[in-house]
Amino acid sequence: MQAASRLLLLSRTAARRGEVGVSVDLDVVRKDLLAAGGEVREASPANADGQAPSFVALPGSTDEAAALMRVAAEHELTVVARGTGSRLSWGVPASRCDLVLDMSRMSDVVEHSHGDLVARVQAGALMRDVQATLAQAGQEIALDVPGDASIGGVVASGLAGPRRLRYGTPRDLLIGMTIVRADGMVAKSGGKVVKNVAGYDLGKLFAGSWGTLGLITEATFRLHPLPAARAYVTAEYFAVSVACDAVAAAANSPLVSSAVELSRARADGPIQVGVLLEGSADGVEARAARMAGLLGQGVIRSAAPAWWPAPPQAPAGETLIRVSFWVSALARVLDAIEATSAATGLSAVIQGSAGAGVLHVWVSSYDELNGESRHGGVADFVAALRSALAGQRGAVAVLAAPALVREGLAGRGGMNGPVPGLALMRAVKDQFDPGHRMSPGRFPERL
Repeated sequence: MQAASRLLLLSRTAARRGEVGVSVDLDVVRKDLLAAGGEVREASPANADGQAPSFVALPGSTDEAAALMRVAAEHELTVVARGTGSRLSWGVPASRCDLVLDMSRMSDVVEHSHGDLVARVQAGALMRDVQATLAQAGQEIALDVPGDASIGGVVASGLAGPRRLRYGTPRDLLIGMTIVRADGMVAKSGGKVVKNVAGYDLGKLFAGSWGTLGLITEATFRLHPLPAARAYVTAEYFAVSVACDAVAAAANSPLVSSAVELSRARADGPIQVGVLLEGSADGVEARAARMAGLLGQGVIRSAAPAWWPAPPQAPAGETLIRVSFWVSALARVLDAIEATSAATGLSAVIQGSAGAGVLHVWVSSYDELNGESRHGGVADFVAALRSALAGQRGAVAVLAAPALVREGLAGRGGMNGPVPGLALMRAVKDQFDPGHRMSPGRFPERL
Protein backbone atom coordinates (compact mmCIF):
# COMPACT_ATOMS: atom_id res chain seq x y z
CA MET A 1 0.00 0.00 0.00
CA GLN A 2 1.27 3.46 -0.83
CA ALA A 3 2.73 5.47 2.03
CA ALA A 4 0.55 8.45 1.07
CA SER A 5 -2.61 6.39 1.52
CA ARG A 6 -1.39 5.19 4.93
CA LEU A 7 -0.58 8.74 6.09
CA LEU A 8 -3.92 10.02 4.76
CA LEU A 9 -5.90 7.55 6.82
CA LEU A 10 -3.80 8.18 9.92
CA SER A 11 -4.17 11.95 9.73
CA ARG A 12 -7.91 11.79 8.95
CA THR A 13 -8.57 9.42 11.81
CA ALA A 14 -6.61 11.51 14.28
CA ALA A 15 -8.40 14.66 13.13
CA ARG A 16 -11.82 13.05 13.54
CA ARG A 17 -10.97 11.93 17.04
CA GLY A 18 -9.63 15.35 17.93
CA GLU A 19 -6.48 13.77 19.33
CA VAL A 20 -2.83 14.49 18.70
CA GLY A 21 -0.46 11.67 17.93
CA VAL A 22 -3.24 9.09 17.55
CA SER A 23 -2.65 6.69 14.68
CA VAL A 24 -4.25 3.63 13.19
CA ASP A 25 -2.06 0.78 12.01
CA LEU A 26 -3.41 -0.21 8.62
CA ASP A 27 -2.08 -3.71 9.06
CA VAL A 28 -4.33 -4.04 12.10
CA VAL A 29 -7.29 -2.67 10.16
CA ARG A 30 -6.62 -5.08 7.31
CA LYS A 31 -6.40 -8.00 9.74
CA ASP A 32 -9.71 -7.01 11.38
CA LEU A 33 -11.44 -6.63 8.01
CA LEU A 34 -10.21 -10.04 6.88
CA ALA A 35 -11.43 -11.58 10.14
CA ALA A 36 -14.87 -10.09 9.50
CA GLY A 37 -15.25 -12.20 6.36
CA GLY A 38 -15.63 -11.54 2.67
CA GLU A 39 -12.86 -10.45 0.37
CA VAL A 40 -10.60 -7.51 1.16
CA ARG A 41 -8.51 -5.69 -1.42
CA GLU A 42 -6.33 -2.64 -1.55
CA ALA A 43 -8.14 0.11 -3.39
CA SER A 44 -7.50 2.55 -6.20
CA PRO A 45 -8.99 6.02 -6.86
CA ALA A 46 -11.44 4.52 -9.36
CA ASN A 47 -13.26 2.81 -6.52
CA ALA A 48 -14.79 5.96 -5.08
CA ASP A 49 -15.05 8.77 -7.60
CA GLY A 50 -11.49 9.96 -7.41
CA GLN A 51 -11.12 9.46 -3.67
CA ALA A 52 -8.30 7.19 -2.58
CA PRO A 53 -9.77 4.68 -0.13
CA SER A 54 -7.45 2.39 1.79
CA PHE A 55 -9.52 -0.76 1.34
CA VAL A 56 -12.28 -2.36 -0.70
CA ALA A 57 -14.23 -5.11 1.03
CA LEU A 58 -16.67 -7.45 -0.73
CA PRO A 59 -19.14 -9.04 1.69
CA GLY A 60 -20.91 -12.21 0.64
CA SER A 61 -23.82 -11.97 3.09
CA THR A 62 -25.60 -9.58 5.42
CA ASP A 63 -23.71 -11.08 8.38
CA GLU A 64 -20.36 -10.40 6.70
CA ALA A 65 -21.46 -6.89 5.79
CA ALA A 66 -22.46 -6.26 9.41
CA ALA A 67 -19.10 -7.55 10.67
CA LEU A 68 -17.26 -5.26 8.24
CA MET A 69 -19.34 -2.30 9.36
CA ARG A 70 -18.49 -3.05 13.00
CA VAL A 71 -14.79 -2.98 12.11
CA ALA A 72 -15.30 0.34 10.32
CA ALA A 73 -17.07 1.73 13.39
CA GLU A 74 -14.33 0.49 15.72
CA HIS A 75 -11.61 2.20 13.68
CA GLU A 76 -13.78 5.22 12.78
CA LEU A 77 -13.44 4.57 9.04
CA THR A 78 -15.57 6.47 6.56
CA VAL A 79 -17.56 4.11 4.35
CA VAL A 80 -18.92 4.33 0.80
CA ALA A 81 -21.24 1.60 -0.53
CA ARG A 82 -20.74 0.64 -4.16
CA GLY A 83 -22.91 -1.30 -6.59
CA THR A 84 -21.71 -0.87 -10.16
CA GLY A 85 -20.41 2.61 -9.40
CA SER A 86 -22.32 4.29 -12.23
CA ARG A 87 -23.79 6.98 -9.96
CA LEU A 88 -21.11 7.45 -7.32
CA SER A 89 -20.32 10.81 -8.89
CA TRP A 90 -23.94 11.99 -8.92
CA GLY A 91 -25.00 14.69 -6.50
CA VAL A 92 -22.18 15.78 -4.22
CA PRO A 93 -19.51 13.05 -4.29
CA ALA A 94 -18.28 11.69 -0.98
CA SER A 95 -15.60 13.98 0.44
CA ARG A 96 -13.72 11.16 2.20
CA CYS A 97 -13.56 7.40 1.89
CA ASP A 98 -11.48 4.95 3.92
CA LEU A 99 -13.44 1.81 3.04
CA VAL A 100 -15.49 0.93 -0.03
CA LEU A 101 -18.06 -1.82 0.49
CA ASP A 102 -18.44 -3.43 -2.91
CA MET A 103 -21.74 -5.34 -3.00
CA SER A 104 -21.11 -7.27 -6.23
CA ARG A 105 -20.77 -10.66 -4.45
CA MET A 106 -24.28 -10.29 -3.01
CA SER A 107 -26.09 -10.87 -6.29
CA ASP A 108 -28.79 -13.48 -5.68
CA VAL A 109 -32.56 -13.51 -5.96
CA VAL A 110 -32.98 -14.90 -2.46
CA GLU A 111 -36.68 -15.66 -2.71
CA HIS A 112 -39.36 -15.37 -5.39
CA SER A 113 -42.91 -15.98 -4.26
CA HIS A 114 -44.58 -15.79 -7.65
CA GLY A 115 -48.00 -16.55 -6.20
CA ASP A 116 -47.73 -13.53 -3.93
CA LEU A 117 -46.02 -11.37 -6.57
CA VAL A 118 -43.09 -10.73 -4.24
CA ALA A 119 -39.30 -11.11 -4.64
CA ARG A 120 -36.45 -10.65 -2.14
CA VAL A 121 -33.19 -9.68 -3.82
CA GLN A 122 -29.65 -8.98 -2.63
CA ALA A 123 -28.37 -5.46 -3.15
CA GLY A 124 -25.55 -6.35 -5.55
CA ALA A 125 -27.78 -8.15 -8.07
CA LEU A 126 -27.94 -6.52 -11.50
CA MET A 127 -31.35 -5.44 -12.68
CA ARG A 128 -31.10 -7.35 -15.98
CA ASP A 129 -30.33 -10.61 -14.16
CA VAL A 130 -33.18 -10.11 -11.70
CA GLN A 131 -35.64 -9.27 -14.48
CA ALA A 132 -34.56 -12.32 -16.47
CA THR A 133 -35.22 -14.57 -13.47
CA LEU A 134 -38.62 -13.02 -12.76
CA ALA A 135 -39.61 -13.13 -16.44
CA GLN A 136 -39.55 -16.93 -16.32
CA ALA A 137 -42.68 -16.63 -14.18
CA GLY A 138 -44.13 -13.83 -16.34
CA GLN A 139 -43.38 -11.14 -13.75
CA GLU A 140 -41.17 -8.07 -13.35
CA ILE A 141 -40.07 -5.26 -11.07
CA ALA A 142 -41.85 -2.44 -12.85
CA LEU A 143 -38.81 -0.16 -13.05
CA ASP A 144 -37.40 0.65 -16.49
CA VAL A 145 -33.83 1.35 -15.39
CA PRO A 146 -30.48 0.34 -16.95
CA GLY A 147 -29.89 -3.39 -16.94
CA ASP A 148 -26.39 -2.98 -15.54
CA ALA A 149 -27.63 -1.04 -12.49
CA SER A 150 -27.50 -2.85 -9.16
CA ILE A 151 -30.59 -3.28 -7.00
CA GLY A 152 -29.00 -1.41 -4.10
CA GLY A 153 -27.88 1.40 -6.39
CA VAL A 154 -31.33 1.77 -7.93
CA VAL A 155 -32.92 2.01 -4.48
CA ALA A 156 -30.26 4.29 -2.99
CA SER A 157 -30.46 6.72 -5.91
CA GLY A 158 -34.25 6.50 -6.28
CA LEU A 159 -33.75 5.83 -9.98
CA ALA A 160 -36.91 5.51 -12.07
CA GLY A 161 -37.77 5.64 -15.75
CA PRO A 162 -40.82 6.59 -17.84
CA ARG A 163 -43.23 4.14 -16.20
CA ARG A 164 -42.97 5.97 -12.88
CA LEU A 165 -46.35 7.54 -13.81
CA ARG A 166 -48.20 4.23 -13.34
CA TYR A 167 -45.95 2.18 -11.06
CA GLY A 168 -44.05 4.80 -9.10
CA THR A 169 -40.40 4.92 -8.04
CA PRO A 170 -38.41 2.31 -6.06
CA ARG A 171 -39.83 3.54 -2.75
CA ASP A 172 -43.36 2.77 -4.02
CA LEU A 173 -42.49 -0.83 -4.96
CA LEU A 174 -40.51 -1.72 -1.84
CA ILE A 175 -42.34 -3.73 0.79
CA GLY A 176 -39.34 -4.78 2.86
CA MET A 177 -35.67 -4.10 3.39
CA THR A 178 -32.62 -5.31 5.27
CA ILE A 179 -29.99 -2.73 6.14
CA VAL A 180 -26.85 -2.53 8.24
CA ARG A 181 -26.52 0.56 10.38
CA ALA A 182 -23.30 2.52 10.70
CA ASP A 183 -22.55 0.76 13.97
CA GLY A 184 -22.91 -2.69 12.39
CA MET A 185 -26.36 -3.54 13.72
CA VAL A 186 -28.71 -5.29 11.27
CA ALA A 187 -32.24 -3.91 10.94
CA LYS A 188 -35.20 -5.21 8.94
CA SER A 189 -38.61 -3.87 8.02
CA GLY A 190 -41.61 -5.19 6.13
CA GLY A 191 -42.23 -8.79 5.23
CA LYS A 192 -42.94 -11.28 2.47
CA VAL A 193 -46.41 -10.14 1.50
CA VAL A 194 -47.70 -6.82 0.23
CA LYS A 195 -50.07 -6.24 3.16
CA ASN A 196 -47.41 -6.86 5.81
CA VAL A 197 -46.65 -3.53 7.50
CA ALA A 198 -44.64 -4.81 10.45
CA GLY A 199 -41.80 -2.63 11.67
CA TYR A 200 -40.50 0.80 10.72
CA ASP A 201 -40.67 1.52 6.99
CA LEU A 202 -36.95 1.62 6.22
CA GLY A 203 -37.66 1.50 2.49
CA LYS A 204 -39.16 4.99 2.53
CA LEU A 205 -36.07 6.32 4.34
CA PHE A 206 -33.36 4.52 2.41
CA ALA A 207 -34.83 5.00 -1.07
CA GLY A 208 -33.00 8.04 -2.38
CA SER A 209 -30.66 8.22 0.64
CA TRP A 210 -27.51 7.91 -1.54
CA GLY A 211 -25.74 5.71 0.98
CA THR A 212 -25.78 8.34 3.73
CA LEU A 213 -27.85 6.44 6.33
CA GLY A 214 -26.50 2.89 6.20
CA LEU A 215 -25.84 -0.09 3.97
CA ILE A 216 -28.67 -1.76 2.00
CA THR A 217 -28.09 -5.53 1.77
CA GLU A 218 -31.50 -6.86 0.66
CA ALA A 219 -34.71 -5.42 -0.77
CA THR A 220 -38.14 -7.01 -1.11
CA PHE A 221 -40.27 -5.79 -4.02
CA ARG A 222 -43.89 -5.97 -5.01
CA LEU A 223 -43.99 -7.42 -8.54
CA HIS A 224 -46.28 -6.94 -11.52
CA PRO A 225 -47.23 -9.31 -14.35
CA LEU A 226 -45.42 -8.73 -17.62
CA PRO A 227 -47.83 -6.98 -19.99
CA ALA A 228 -49.01 -9.03 -22.95
CA ALA A 229 -48.85 -6.04 -25.29
CA ARG A 230 -47.53 -2.49 -25.50
CA ALA A 231 -48.32 0.42 -27.78
CA TYR A 232 -46.77 3.88 -28.07
CA VAL A 233 -48.84 6.83 -29.21
CA THR A 234 -46.78 9.86 -30.24
CA ALA A 235 -47.39 13.38 -31.51
CA GLU A 236 -45.36 16.50 -32.27
CA TYR A 237 -46.37 20.03 -31.27
CA PHE A 238 -44.98 23.47 -31.98
CA ALA A 239 -47.12 25.39 -29.49
CA VAL A 240 -46.18 24.89 -25.83
CA SER A 241 -49.75 25.33 -24.65
CA VAL A 242 -51.07 22.63 -27.00
CA ALA A 243 -48.33 20.20 -26.00
CA CYS A 244 -49.04 20.80 -22.31
CA ASP A 245 -52.77 20.24 -22.83
CA ALA A 246 -51.96 16.93 -24.54
CA VAL A 247 -49.74 15.85 -21.63
CA ALA A 248 -52.41 16.70 -19.06
CA ALA A 249 -55.13 14.94 -21.06
CA ALA A 250 -53.07 11.76 -21.44
CA ALA A 251 -51.92 11.71 -17.81
CA ASN A 252 -55.46 12.15 -16.46
CA SER A 253 -57.23 9.95 -19.00
CA PRO A 254 -59.14 6.82 -17.87
CA LEU A 255 -57.23 5.02 -20.65
CA VAL A 256 -54.57 4.38 -17.95
CA SER A 257 -51.26 5.48 -19.42
CA SER A 258 -48.15 3.74 -18.10
CA ALA A 259 -45.99 6.69 -19.17
CA VAL A 260 -46.51 10.16 -20.60
CA GLU A 261 -43.16 11.43 -21.86
CA LEU A 262 -41.91 14.66 -23.38
CA SER A 263 -38.78 15.41 -25.38
CA ARG A 264 -37.45 18.71 -26.75
CA ALA A 265 -34.08 18.69 -28.52
CA ARG A 266 -33.60 22.40 -27.87
CA ALA A 267 -35.35 24.79 -25.54
CA ASP A 268 -37.20 26.63 -28.34
CA GLY A 269 -37.79 23.64 -30.64
CA PRO A 270 -40.78 21.40 -31.38
CA ILE A 271 -42.07 19.20 -28.58
CA GLN A 272 -42.46 15.44 -28.87
CA VAL A 273 -45.11 13.85 -26.64
CA GLY A 274 -45.43 10.10 -26.26
CA VAL A 275 -47.77 7.82 -24.33
CA LEU A 276 -47.12 4.20 -23.38
CA LEU A 277 -50.12 1.86 -22.99
CA GLU A 278 -49.81 -1.67 -21.60
CA GLY A 279 -52.17 -4.58 -21.10
CA SER A 280 -53.91 -7.27 -23.11
CA ALA A 281 -53.50 -7.21 -26.89
CA ASP A 282 -57.13 -6.33 -27.62
CA GLY A 283 -57.34 -3.81 -24.82
CA VAL A 284 -54.14 -2.01 -25.82
CA GLU A 285 -55.23 -1.77 -29.45
CA ALA A 286 -58.55 -0.17 -28.56
CA ARG A 287 -57.03 2.20 -25.99
CA ALA A 288 -54.29 3.25 -28.41
CA ALA A 289 -56.86 4.23 -31.03
CA ARG A 290 -58.70 6.38 -28.52
CA MET A 291 -55.44 7.90 -27.23
CA ALA A 292 -54.44 8.86 -30.78
CA GLY A 293 -57.66 10.80 -31.05
CA LEU A 294 -57.11 12.39 -27.64
CA LEU A 295 -53.70 13.69 -28.72
CA GLY A 296 -55.23 15.12 -31.87
CA GLN A 297 -52.58 13.88 -34.28
CA GLY A 298 -51.32 10.77 -32.55
CA VAL A 299 -49.37 8.08 -34.38
CA ILE A 300 -49.59 4.53 -33.04
CA ARG A 301 -46.34 2.57 -32.88
CA SER A 302 -45.50 -0.95 -31.73
CA ALA A 303 -42.03 0.08 -30.50
CA ALA A 304 -40.69 3.12 -28.71
CA PRO A 305 -39.74 6.05 -30.97
CA ALA A 306 -36.07 6.97 -31.27
CA TRP A 307 -36.48 9.97 -28.98
CA TRP A 308 -38.19 8.01 -26.17
CA PRO A 309 -36.34 8.97 -22.98
CA ALA A 310 -34.03 6.41 -21.44
CA PRO A 311 -33.17 6.55 -17.73
CA PRO A 312 -31.10 9.71 -17.24
CA GLN A 313 -27.37 9.58 -17.86
CA ALA A 314 -24.76 12.33 -17.49
CA PRO A 315 -22.14 12.29 -20.27
CA ALA A 316 -18.75 13.76 -19.40
CA GLY A 317 -18.73 17.54 -19.49
CA GLU A 318 -22.51 17.87 -19.24
CA THR A 319 -24.66 18.95 -16.34
CA LEU A 320 -27.81 16.94 -15.62
CA ILE A 321 -30.61 18.86 -13.92
CA ARG A 322 -33.86 17.44 -12.55
CA VAL A 323 -36.90 19.72 -12.44
CA SER A 324 -39.83 18.51 -10.33
CA PHE A 325 -43.19 20.29 -10.49
CA TRP A 326 -46.96 19.99 -10.43
CA VAL A 327 -48.16 18.87 -13.86
CA SER A 328 -50.39 21.94 -14.06
CA ALA A 329 -47.19 24.06 -14.05
CA LEU A 330 -45.63 22.30 -17.08
CA ALA A 331 -46.09 25.27 -19.42
CA ARG A 332 -44.44 27.64 -16.94
CA VAL A 333 -41.53 25.20 -16.52
CA LEU A 334 -40.95 24.90 -20.28
CA ASP A 335 -41.18 28.68 -20.68
CA ALA A 336 -38.68 29.17 -17.84
CA ILE A 337 -36.20 26.73 -19.38
CA GLU A 338 -36.52 28.43 -22.77
CA ALA A 339 -36.03 31.91 -21.26
CA THR A 340 -33.06 30.78 -19.17
CA SER A 341 -31.45 29.14 -22.17
CA ALA A 342 -31.83 32.32 -24.21
CA ALA A 343 -30.53 34.53 -21.39
CA THR A 344 -27.41 32.43 -20.77
CA GLY A 345 -26.77 31.42 -24.37
CA LEU A 346 -26.63 27.75 -23.40
CA SER A 347 -28.38 24.98 -25.28
CA ALA A 348 -30.71 22.83 -23.19
CA VAL A 349 -32.01 19.36 -24.08
CA ILE A 350 -35.23 18.46 -22.26
CA GLN A 351 -36.61 14.96 -21.66
CA GLY A 352 -38.62 13.23 -19.02
CA SER A 353 -41.85 12.12 -17.43
CA ALA A 354 -43.90 15.25 -17.96
CA GLY A 355 -47.05 13.39 -16.99
CA ALA A 356 -45.54 12.63 -13.58
CA GLY A 357 -44.11 16.11 -13.08
CA VAL A 358 -40.42 15.30 -13.64
CA LEU A 359 -38.16 16.59 -16.41
CA HIS A 360 -34.43 16.20 -16.95
CA VAL A 361 -32.42 18.97 -18.57
CA TRP A 362 -28.96 18.48 -20.07
CA VAL A 363 -26.72 21.54 -20.40
CA SER A 364 -23.25 21.27 -21.93
CA SER A 365 -20.32 23.08 -20.36
CA TYR A 366 -18.57 23.23 -23.73
CA ASP A 367 -19.21 25.98 -26.26
CA GLU A 368 -18.72 24.27 -29.63
CA LEU A 369 -18.86 27.54 -31.56
CA ASN A 370 -16.01 29.19 -29.66
CA GLY A 371 -14.28 26.01 -28.51
CA GLU A 372 -14.22 26.95 -24.83
CA SER A 373 -15.61 25.72 -21.52
CA ARG A 374 -18.47 27.57 -19.87
CA HIS A 375 -18.73 26.07 -16.41
CA GLY A 376 -19.62 29.43 -14.87
CA GLY A 377 -22.39 29.87 -17.41
CA VAL A 378 -23.90 26.52 -16.43
CA ALA A 379 -23.93 27.56 -12.77
CA ASP A 380 -25.66 30.79 -13.86
CA PHE A 381 -28.20 28.69 -15.81
CA VAL A 382 -29.08 26.67 -12.71
CA ALA A 383 -29.35 29.73 -10.48
CA ALA A 384 -31.49 31.58 -13.04
CA LEU A 385 -33.80 28.61 -13.54
CA ARG A 386 -34.33 28.31 -9.79
CA SER A 387 -35.14 32.00 -9.62
CA ALA A 388 -37.57 31.74 -12.55
CA LEU A 389 -39.43 28.85 -10.94
CA ALA A 390 -39.48 30.27 -7.42
CA GLY A 391 -43.01 30.17 -6.07
CA GLN A 392 -44.10 27.50 -8.57
CA ARG A 393 -43.99 24.72 -5.95
CA GLY A 394 -41.25 23.03 -7.93
CA ALA A 395 -37.65 22.03 -7.30
CA VAL A 396 -34.48 22.31 -9.36
CA ALA A 397 -31.73 19.88 -8.35
CA VAL A 398 -28.44 19.16 -10.12
CA LEU A 399 -27.95 15.40 -10.32
CA ALA A 400 -24.51 15.40 -11.94
CA ALA A 401 -22.06 18.11 -12.98
CA PRO A 402 -18.36 18.69 -13.60
CA ALA A 403 -16.38 19.79 -10.52
CA LEU A 404 -16.10 23.40 -11.73
CA VAL A 405 -19.89 23.65 -12.05
CA ARG A 406 -20.30 22.27 -8.52
CA GLU A 407 -17.86 24.89 -7.27
CA GLY A 408 -19.78 27.60 -9.12
CA LEU A 409 -22.98 26.58 -7.33
CA ALA A 410 -21.44 26.90 -3.87
CA GLY A 411 -23.30 29.60 -1.98
CA ARG A 412 -25.98 29.73 -4.69
CA GLY A 413 -28.16 26.90 -3.48
CA GLY A 414 -25.59 24.20 -4.10
CA MET A 415 -26.51 21.06 -6.00
CA ASN A 416 -29.81 20.58 -4.22
CA GLY A 417 -31.30 24.03 -3.89
CA PRO A 418 -33.81 24.59 -1.07
CA VAL A 419 -34.51 21.26 0.67
CA PRO A 420 -37.92 21.02 2.38
CA GLY A 421 -37.71 19.32 5.75
CA LEU A 422 -33.92 19.61 5.93
CA ALA A 423 -33.94 19.91 9.73
CA LEU A 424 -35.87 16.64 9.99
CA MET A 425 -33.51 14.98 7.53
CA ARG A 426 -30.54 16.06 9.64
CA ALA A 427 -32.16 14.61 12.73
CA VAL A 428 -32.69 11.27 10.96
CA LYS A 429 -29.07 11.33 9.74
CA ASP A 430 -27.85 11.91 13.30
CA GLN A 431 -29.89 8.95 14.53
CA PHE A 432 -28.72 6.47 11.90
CA ASP A 433 -25.16 7.75 11.46
CA PRO A 434 -24.18 9.94 14.42
CA GLY A 435 -20.51 9.95 13.39
CA HIS A 436 -21.40 11.01 9.82
CA ARG A 437 -19.13 8.27 8.47
CA MET A 438 -21.47 7.00 5.75
CA SER A 439 -20.68 8.72 2.43
CA PRO A 440 -19.55 11.90 4.19
CA GLY A 441 -20.19 15.06 2.23
CA ARG A 442 -23.11 13.68 0.17
CA PHE A 443 -25.74 14.70 2.69
CA PRO A 444 -27.10 18.22 1.92
CA GLU A 445 -25.75 19.95 5.00
CA ARG A 446 -24.31 22.95 3.16
CA LEU A 447 -26.11 24.68 0.30
